[in-house]
Amino acid sequence: MPINGGISLLVLATLAAALCFHTTGGAAAAGVDTVADSCAAIRDFVDAGFCASRLRSMPGAATADRHAHLLFAADLAAASGASARDAAVSMARSDELHHDPAARDALEACGLLYGSGSVPALRLLHRYAAARSWAAAKSLLPLTGHAGIGCDAALAGAPPAAKLRMVGANHEFDQLATMATALLIAVI
Repeated sequence: MPINGGISLLVLATLAAALCFHTTGGAAAAGVDTVADSCAAIRDFVDAGFCASRLRSMPGAATADRHAHLLFAADLAAASGASARDAAVSMARSDELHHDPAARDALEACGLLYGSGSVPALRLLHRYAAARSWAAAKSLLPLTGHAGIGCDAALAGAPPAAKLRMVGANHEFDQLATMATALLIAVI
């Protein structure tokens, strides 16, 4: 049945389907689980369940492509690093550590590693990756995960109570930073 100048309903439906496929990148229209796909691509570096749960916490991740997942992961890692930095600085300034300068210094080192190294590097990585400036984004890889490892090393001689407070934050950050860097490599 012709409509306006001979365009049939079938042609109109085909154009609508093609437009839907094009605007979603084809993944959502085809029913592909893009989060599972992105996490499977980096499963040699990060637990796929951890990856999927973190990415799915981001609005729009279910229909996003791998490039968007990389940007989400960089944001998550930067937020985790900022939280770890704040925790370390807060503990270093607490009254309970005034008698333990070694623990206080180790926690201050953790704060510096996160605040001056990894967190800014992840924010820059996000910016460069968003602009698809792959060489610039890739140049930041040595800095992105440095804080978690460095903080663990700084706390090696600290009392167990100080170590325990940072173990979870360092591990979470390490996983997220690794996820971001692995997704960067998977995208480029």
